[in-house]
Amino acid sequence: MTSQFMTYYIAPSFRDKLAVHITKNYLELEGVRVPLILGIHGRKGEGKSFQCELVFEQMGIGIIHISGGELESPDAGDPARLIRLRYREAAEMIKVQGKMCGLMINDLDAGVGRFDSTTQYTVNTQLVSATLMNIADHPTDVQLPGSYDANPLHRVPIIVTGNDFSTLYAPLIREGRMEKYYWEPSREERIGIVGGIFAADGLPRRDIEQLVDQFPDQAIDFFSALRSRIYDQQILHFIHDVGLDQVSFRVVRSTEAPPEFEKPNFDISHLIEFGQVMIGEQRQVEQTGLVREYNKALRESPAIELPPARQITGQYTPQTRRQGNGLAKEPHTFNQGSANQVTTENRVNLKTHQPLELIGSIDLDIQQQIRELLAQGYRLSLEYANERRFRTNAWKSGGTFQGNEASEVILTLAERLAEHNNEYVRLIGIDPKAKRRILETIIQRPR
Repeated sequence: MTSQFMTYYIAPSFRDKLAVHITKNYLELEGVRVPLILGIHGRKGEGKSFQCELVFEQMGIGIIHISGGELESPDAGDPARLIRLRYREAAEMIKVQGKMCGLMINDLDAGVGRFDSTTQYTVNTQLVSATLMNIADHPTDVQLPGSYDANPLHRVPIIVTGNDFSTLYAPLIREGRMEKYYWEPSREERIGIVGGIFAADGLPRRDIEQLVDQFPDQAIDFFSALRSRIYDQQILHFIHDVGLDQVSFRVVRSTEAPPEFEKPNFDISHLIEFGQVMIGEQRQVEQTGLVREYNKALRESPAIELPPARQITGQYTPQTRRQGNGLAKEPHTFNQGSANQVTTENRVNLKTHQPLELIGSIDLDIQQQIRELLAQGYRLSLEYANERRFRTNAWKSGGTFQGNEASEVILTLAERLAEHNNEYVRLIGIDPKAKRRILETIIQRPR
């Protein structure tokens, strides 16, 4: 039987990384500690899960799946037990079927990640992280609650996907337990993947290249949705021909053959036209923001006049600012000497009419960064840590700043710094659409 994945393109770099991780977990390498978990993270819609499925299909690997949505339950302990149960199920498949098997957890950060202080932190969140850590440390001794099996299990490689692994519990993603792989397809890989999407439509490579270059900022799923959109006109004609009141009967209950559609117009100009329509819809969603109009509680009070913020020229985007695990880090620190540089206009609070001496404790570069991030629609939050937590990278959440008025945010930040003046404090920039951090910078160190 022909594979459903036969025409799709597998990026070589992605295939090699996944194949090496899986194979390495089945080999006996003397003196080598092999991480059990491979964490694949990156921008939304880049095909992380689908590329995994293509590799599994090509390698003939059996996979047990867990969704990030299954990692919460009204009953404490259920998600952790589910992970152990399916891990043991995969180990049994290896034993019975005599072939490689693995456990895959999709959208792990959506299930147990903490994006800001508004994310509920439950017992299940802790137990899931602890369970994965335990399995990574003891992959052949995974027991179910209330029972004990002395027979060692076969080691089962675990693959997890997500957008932002910095939201996960730090000890879970440390080296030795999880190997991290940031998936960001290159132009050639994007051309190959999009070419696979349109393989059945006979688009020449030059058209594929033009299509990819026309929409360079769009994720891979944009092109898959674009191909689906091309069929909309024919389906609309079908609905009109059958009759709106008869569509359900014709499609679901009819004994007739399924409807057939002619090949749509896949001319490159036609594709670009539909793509522009889709981008217009994206922008409409981004610009609407009706929640602020409907929810009066979110409206901000009039703010003081501040110098206009300069436009960010891309320095905060994940593509250009990514270092290491995808987080931009700046060397800004607490600057005691910046107080004398703050103007009188910026030192007055319209609500209390009191001097804002605290604002002088914030470096002017940090203030400008805050204005730029807020102007781009990003959210800001704080994290703090004492010396011990700083050494172990175990930061505590200091809450998210409400509103988008730079003056109020800067004032609140100054107050928070005063509250934690003997601790490390770092400023977090969050992209609310992608649900990922785009900035981490330490702005205060203990005096």
